[in-house]
Amino acid sequence: MRVVLASRLFVPEVAAAAFRLRALTDALAGAGHEVTVLTTRAPEAAGPPPETGARVLRRPVLRDRSGSVRGYLQYASFDVPLAFRLLLRRMDAVVCEPPPSTGVVVAAVCALRRVPFFYYAADIWSDALVAAGAPRPVVAVMRGLERIALRRATGVLAVSDGVAERAVALGATPGRVEVVSNGIDTATFTPGPHQEDDPGPLLVYTGTMSEWQGADVFVRALPKVRRSVPDARLVFLGQGSAEPELRELASRLAPGAVEFGGIVPPEAAARLLRSARGALVSIVPGRGYDFARPTKIYAATACGTAVLFAGAGDAAALVRDNGLGLVADHNPDDVADRMIDLLTGAAIDPDHLVRWTEENASLRSTGRRAARWIEQKCATRSVVPARPSPDPG
Repeated sequence: MRVVLASRLFVPEVAAAAFRLRALTDALAGAGHEVTVLTTRAPEAAGPPPETGARVLRRPVLRDRSGSVRGYLQYASFDVPLAFRLLLRRMDAVVCEPPPSTGVVVAAVCALRRVPFFYYAADIWSDALVAAGAPRPVVAVMRGLERIALRRATGVLAVSDGVAERAVALGATPGRVEVVSNGIDTATFTPGPHQEDDPGPLLVYTGTMSEWQGADVFVRALPKVRRSVPDARLVFLGQGSAEPELRELASRLAPGAVEFGGIVPPEAAARLLRSARGALVSIVPGRGYDFARPTKIYAATACGTAVLFAGAGDAAALVRDNGLGLVADHNPDDVADRMIDLLTGAAIDPDHLVRWTEENASLRSTGRRAARWIEQKCATRSVVPARPSPDPG
């Protein structure tokens, strides 16, 4: 088949979506399919693009001040040209990532071209907006777009049972939803050698910092932690809408003890995780997003680093039931106690963490599962290659 992947993010950008699609691309290409990725021109800071088994076509896009494709104008700057790129392309199936606006564009073009499309639901965007406290009209518009994408999709790839349940609740046909799990690139996030210089009692937060994640709880807990471990430090890697608040809070509550490293290549994040005594993950409970399982959990455990999860729901159960680290209520006192436990040597076997991740959360296996399911769904539809048309790239 000629398979097109449409995403505003692709490697070398550091994002869970980019890693997922890289794994799917490799799996589809490895199965003999012709894969084309329609994506954006990555920032120079992301580094050189890695080799893939696909033809990757990049176009300029609007980015916000931090360099991310995040915001309605930014999404539109990708979605509008995407419609024309898809209309002029020879293709037998399309896979797209959120935001839902991209899903709607892909759904419309694929309906016109009579081509099956698959929506890769890593999370539920309208639920995330509710959790972040977005205005009701904004949530309503996003919910409507998401319903259209989920209902029109030939298949929905969900990263967890919770996401699958929410997708069905929003209109996806149950028989068209497949849970392929989430994962991490275990070729990059490895337990390899630690840094030569011991960074001391260090805890690391990697990835997106948004309101619904509530990472401020770790900064609020730090003064209590430093009374027991005076040289304790936090490092935040990544970016997000809550970063300015976190910076202000850190300068006020723990000056000099919190560092913000911005976006770094995956290899650099892996090196820091290997040197840390724990990785921090959080979700504010009770905001309708307790079904999420953040990828940053797997990034840490793949490096042999224990996780401290602050919150409730699926991620808390994942960490607790599989011995991946510690779980705390989402409040500064309880989080501080668990941070102290990690910094002072909580007994968590790093070999177990690495083995569990390889067996349960490797992107290689996730990509293969997703590729096989797409093949099966297309086979049941008796996909016939589309009529040749201009392919301008």
